[in-house]
Amino acid sequence: MDNIEVKGVVASQDVEEKTDPDVYRKSSDIEVPVDTQVESDFNVTEDDLAEAKELAGRLSLEEIRPMIEKVLIIHENDPNFPYGIILRIKAFLGNEAIFENPEKHAVLIEEMKLEAALITVNSPYSEVRAVVDNHDDMSMPCGTIRSWVIGSGFAVLLSFINQLFSIRQPMITVQANVAQLLAFPLGKAAEKLLPDVGFTLFGVRHSLNPGPFSRKEHMLITIMANVSWNFPYTNNIIWVQYLPTYFNQSYAGQFSYQVLIALSTNYIGYGMAGIVRRFLVYPSYCVWPSSLVTIALNAAFHNDKNAPVESPFGRVVTLSRIKFFGLSFAAMFVYFWFPNYIFTALSIFSWMSWIAPDNVNLSTITGFNNGLGINPWPTWDWNTLLFDYTDPLMIPFFSTFNKFVGGAVAGCVIASFWYTNTYNTAYLPINSNRVFDNTGGLYNVSAAVDERGLFDAARYEAYSFPFLSAGYLVEYMFFFAIYTAILSYAFLYHRHEIAMGFRALYRSFRRGGGGGGELYQDVHNKLMAKYPEVPEWWYTIVLAIAIAFGCAGIANWETNTSPGVIFYGLALCVLFVVPIGIVKAMTGVEVTLNVLAEFIGGSFVAGNALAMNFFKSFGYVTCAHALLFSQDLKLAHYIKIPPRQTFAAQIIGTFISTFVSVGVLNFQINKIPNVCTLEAPNRFTCPGINTFFTASVLWGTVGPIKVFGQNGMYTWLLIGFPIGLLIPIAVYYMNKKLARPWMRQIHPVAMLYGGIPWSPYNLSYIWPAVPIAYASWIYLKQRYLGFWSKYNFVLSASFSSAIAIAAIIIFFTLQWTEVTLNWWGNDVTSRGCEGTACTLYTVPEGEYFGPRIGEFH
Repeated sequence: MDNIEVKGVVASQDVEEKTDPDVYRKSSDIEVPVDTQVESDFNVTEDDLAEAKELAGRLSLEEIRPMIEKVLIIHENDPNFPYGIILRIKAFLGNEAIFENPEKHAVLIEEMKLEAALITVNSPYSEVRAVVDNHDDMSMPCGTIRSWVIGSGFAVLLSFINQLFSIRQPMITVQANVAQLLAFPLGKAAEKLLPDVGFTLFGVRHSLNPGPFSRKEHMLITIMANVSWNFPYTNNIIWVQYLPTYFNQSYAGQFSYQVLIALSTNYIGYGMAGIVRRFLVYPSYCVWPSSLVTIALNAAFHNDKNAPVESPFGRVVTLSRIKFFGLSFAAMFVYFWFPNYIFTALSIFSWMSWIAPDNVNLSTITGFNNGLGINPWPTWDWNTLLFDYTDPLMIPFFSTFNKFVGGAVAGCVIASFWYTNTYNTAYLPINSNRVFDNTGGLYNVSAAVDERGLFDAARYEAYSFPFLSAGYLVEYMFFFAIYTAILSYAFLYHRHEIAMGFRALYRSFRRGGGGGGELYQDVHNKLMAKYPEVPEWWYTIVLAIAIAFGCAGIANWETNTSPGVIFYGLALCVLFVVPIGIVKAMTGVEVTLNVLAEFIGGSFVAGNALAMNFFKSFGYVTCAHALLFSQDLKLAHYIKIPPRQTFAAQIIGTFISTFVSVGVLNFQINKIPNVCTLEAPNRFTCPGINTFFTASVLWGTVGPIKVFGQNGMYTWLLIGFPIGLLIPIAVYYMNKKLARPWMRQIHPVAMLYGGIPWSPYNLSYIWPAVPIAYASWIYLKQRYLGFWSKYNFVLSASFSSAIAIAAIIIFFTLQWTEVTLNWWGNDVTSRGCEGTACTLYTVPEGEYFGPRIGEFH
């Protein structure tokens, strides 16, 4: 339980609220055993309950009162926390008769003791209890020679593959789950084959084979892979700087320049993650749902426990986690070939548009590729549900459903824009993420810039204003709304927790040490407190060195950019990292700062695309990396990896991947002939780099001021900012006023996030996750908790791993050699408007739409 200072009886967060002392009695007219009540409220298994009962017997009424008060402050508005328990806590704290005459309320007091004990000895969340062990073996090997060697090997391999194929169409990406899967047989092979020889350093023996390959070693390898699989974002800048087809700046080919800016963006985020770990890692309410799948896969390999569980199939299941993983992995591996190669119509199952492929209205409403995607069941491809890394088995149902509601609202707004020709959107595809000119063709950025890539007002005014599709416009409006919404949401719902984090941070600096301190006293923090923490000055040094690298890279070469851009990025990250991190840790939804960074950067340095790219890199990537590294810190926290070994793993993994990625980048730009052109070999045509170049020129030269500023065509979309600020306030006070259980499940940030995947995604990607999430998180979890706890996250891990392995094999064996299957099941998805996006209006020959030439500036 997270321990914070409180005084007196607290009913709610700074809001006076009368609690009916009979709430508990009214809900307990039928006598229910206390164990059964707690088991039902907390969705707790019998084993977890038995452990809690042992502690409950030793707790007094005076001890549990402050514990329960703290639970209410932290979890009152937590949609992941059981609402029934919140009601009982309010009834308990709001009835002074309980404390004056405890003998008359023995049943309620016994229940409160049991609930306080359960939160003390374990996590208050059943999804965490399902996969995270609340015990620790400090003697278990972790930072062994074999774990460092295997982890470093995967850091090299993943960064090499992902950088090399990042410029290919289609690209291939190998993520950390593949490394986690392959690390187990490698670790077991080292356990069987290597001799037990080694050396002693500083009183610690380091052996090639310290014994059985442990779950801590396995997770340390996974963390190294997790920080290294993605290539540095600054490599995109190098591409558009160096190649003659873009800005043709030869100095960008210097290795020292490339490494400095790459190390800077990577390690600034890591320094921030270390500093904010008291906000995003130590608190128990920061669940980090995606981490649970990684832990489930780890547990499947290393947990020998195999308790029988009751299943929804009317029988008791005794299948072990590892066998279940193997069977589900094999099933998905085989099945994946059908929707993704043999019969792709199963993936893009827009069956209604097949009735009349050229019908504009039918395809617009129901189309998967180029429409709104309104379809009762639009896909049979599990990979489609993972389009934004939000697996319905991994993300809580309330988060999935809120996202769907927001997406549906955004779809209605998009349709209204398009069918009313608002902002001339009817001349364009309804849901494209491309930028168009006034003839409906793709915007030619070279027609608006000079030979140096800088904005040319005369050429721009003689060409065209940049037009965006209805889907793209609504996406921007939802982006604007979510940035202010997340700030007001964090203040209203999490101000106490944020204040607690600042107190912990202040105390750590004052004492010159690290650690969660006495403010965080849940079971996992108590177990981790036995290990030496990483001092604050370690992270501060990393942050200072990263800033120095960035300043050196920007100032010592002709970037036409001020080193102040780094401090702008830090300021943006400081403002948003905690609110965004809390939302992601609780809901699995991550709000990215790329649009805000483009908006601010393009406004500050209008006409300078390169400077805008640096603004975007340090403004967006700093926060994104801080969250990524925080998630890995939570992984280590759950598995009980010593913090200093986690620090070393992240530092080393990032260092290795940075140098490997930059090395491969130099090979690509210097050794691949005609790279990033249509004549490039092996389809190294750089589609992602072309998009990055277009965006950088458009928003860095034409600039957001001309598009969204005063007298801009899309100025009214800025209304998203005040709307986003007000939505959480309205939801918060409606919840306080009406106090309905279902209103706790309304998450304004997750709902606004539903409008962001649009352009090019649509409801066909979002909707299928809803019934699956309901079946998992509501039906199975409430009725068959043991079955759900044992298999849910293992199933998610097996499906994701099987898809990753199958996709790699399909890529190298079939797509690389361009072996295709041409038949109706693979061709029907690209017929009519699903193949080429249709528009509501067409531009007459020789005409154009929008402002007249010379009327826009």
